[in-house]
Amino acid sequence: MLTCIIRYQIDPTKKAQFQQYARNWGQAIPRCGADLVGYFAPHEGSSTLAYGIYHIPSLAAYEAYRARLAADPLGRENYEFAQREKFLLREDRTFLKLVSLPHGEPA
Repeated sequence: MLTCIIRYQIDPTKKAQFQQYARNWGQAIPRCGADLVGYFAPHEGSSTLAYGIYHIPSLAAYEAYRARLAADPLGRENYEFAQREKFLLREDRTFLKLVSLPHGEPA
């Protein structure tokens, strides 16, 4: 299992647009096959950093998922919304693999 972490730099004057974008992905991403952890918007500290996090079985599964997302009506609409509103200034994806299992018992 891989975890994809998307790091966004957003326009701090357009937080509401990012929140709508995140809610839309909250519907489309699970429907298209990824296990969405969630989208996280600035609250305290940096006003420009936001994150999207989801799990996907493999990079091959990621490619198939991306194709389904691009064909999904809400997915297409959300891509267009981001282009039109210009609230995303930068977007970086990192794929990570969990290596700390098994976790210890809480203290």
